[in-house]
Amino acid sequence: MPDTVFEVFEATARTHADRPAMRRKRGSSWEPITWSEYRNAVRQAARGLAALGAGPGTGVAIMGFARPEWYIANTAVMMTGGLPAGVYTTNTPEQCHYIADHAEAVVAIVENREYLQRFLAVRDRLPRLQAIVLMEGEPSGEGVLSWAQLLEGGSATSEEEIDRRIAAARPDDTCTLIYTSGTTGDPKAVMLTHRNISWIAEKTVELLDVTADDRLISYLPLSHIAEQIASLYISMATGACVHFAESIDKLGENLQEVKPHVFLGVPRVWEKIQAGIEAAGAQNPPLKKKIAAWARKTGLAGGYADQKGQPRPWLYSLAHRLVFSKVREKLGMTATRFAVASAAPLAVETQEFFLSLGIPILDIWGMSELTGPATISLPSAYRTGRAGRPMPGSEMKIANDGELLVRGPHVFKGYYKNEAVTRETIDPEGWLHSGDVAEFDDEGFLRITDRKKELIITAGGKNIAPQFLEGKLKQIAAISQAVAIGDRRPYVVALLAVDPTRVTEEAEKAGSPAQTTDEAARCPAFRAWVEKQVEETNRGLARYEQIKKFALLPNELTTDGGELTPTMKLKRRVIHEKFGELIESLYS
Repeated sequence: MPDTVFEVFEATARTHADRPAMRRKRGSSWEPITWSEYRNAVRQAARGLAALGAGPGTGVAIMGFARPEWYIANTAVMMTGGLPAGVYTTNTPEQCHYIADHAEAVVAIVENREYLQRFLAVRDRLPRLQAIVLMEGEPSGEGVLSWAQLLEGGSATSEEEIDRRIAAARPDDTCTLIYTSGTTGDPKAVMLTHRNISWIAEKTVELLDVTADDRLISYLPLSHIAEQIASLYISMATGACVHFAESIDKLGENLQEVKPHVFLGVPRVWEKIQAGIEAAGAQNPPLKKKIAAWARKTGLAGGYADQKGQPRPWLYSLAHRLVFSKVREKLGMTATRFAVASAAPLAVETQEFFLSLGIPILDIWGMSELTGPATISLPSAYRTGRAGRPMPGSEMKIANDGELLVRGPHVFKGYYKNEAVTRETIDPEGWLHSGDVAEFDDEGFLRITDRKKELIITAGGKNIAPQFLEGKLKQIAAISQAVAIGDRRPYVVALLAVDPTRVTEEAEKAGSPAQTTDEAARCPAFRAWVEKQVEETNRGLARYEQIKKFALLPNELTTDGGELTPTMKLKRRVIHEKFGELIESLYS
């Protein structure tokens, strides 16, 4: 195994020099960037960054949507000996300041003028910051450079100097900082080493059998380790071509054009796709609905048969031809071998929905502190409702209190500038304490039941996993998001966000005149309609888990509103504070 990220990159760039490393959409065509062009751009950017002061002991903040310049900047910073620090595009000026200051950034690289303004707003409090580089657009103002100017500035640094810095890198050197989303408080900076990244990339590629002929698509935040591994480093390790989605809004269209072989979706993405399929299916004539219902029943039986090593129903191939193949075609997944869910638990109901359409979603579990994926599910070895088996070469065990512990080459070096929390997280024997409550089944498949610190413990002393309840509630067609509440309370209540894409259709079923989420949240008829479905959900729950009361929210929870992290996880403390009065009213 190569010792450093640079060695992996150099080997792939030499082997696949004239093949496309990435493609970006320009007008109606996907323009390629070859591996040799990619390599040359990285080295030139590294020379330019070195001229601006990037190097050992410094950081470089990178803020932008998935695009070639993000990849180039990330590896170029590593080549200088500095530390790339990704900044989420949803971060506020204060959050940008925190990361840039904490990482001791000498340069910030931003996608556009909108993100430039966020750094300019706090620049006077960043004395180490020497320059801000725009990935696109012309610069204006002192210390602001264009991407072309960054590359041109590389002439001040020799190729030999970059070679010297590359040669000085060691496998256990920190090579990047991953700032956690921060569901509570300031984010922590996870220090990952060359060995961490090289090892996890090699294992992932080996298990998923990714090759240089595969197509990948990048659209999730690159400041998150999941997307870095799924696109940037898997591509770097194999020569596979990465296609950059134009935007989240155009993801569906881009999937149809790219037809990726591997597709990673966080739970919210899969839930949105499910809602879209269900909305389209609701418009079908009765006969088509009957065929779809039969096919889905057959598909679900076939999916579970696969998992048990048993024959599929004998009409499965007909269901595939009539329904499943057409769904895959509309989703752009005709070539997809691995449809993966990560970053947060995916509700079993959503997994079964896709399984019933012949699309098994391979759930994996991981953490930034474990360099991304720590378990793996494969088409030949997966279980619905389970997050796979431990990555080969690593160890896992369950502590006495139910917490999942992990040990292996993917365990991070520690938290940057935070030795105390590092010691709390990695014990003297090298076990990482994940903070997740988990269990293994008899076949060795992992099931995450909840976050250790997020467990609801009712006033009656019952332990409840809120994510389990929320997954059930989100299966109600009218509901897009759910928050279960009940810690130290006599019973469980929920905040439910009305799905804006389904509100008109569901209101009609409810006999409600509502046309918007706000109108639906205030409409007695709509509420009564949802209440019936909550009662139906309650029938499958233990008495102490049942939702006794709920409130409909007029708008969805968002990252801009501060209720979600950039990876769409609930910020429970923020939600409790923001909706405090509403929550209290449910207990009055």
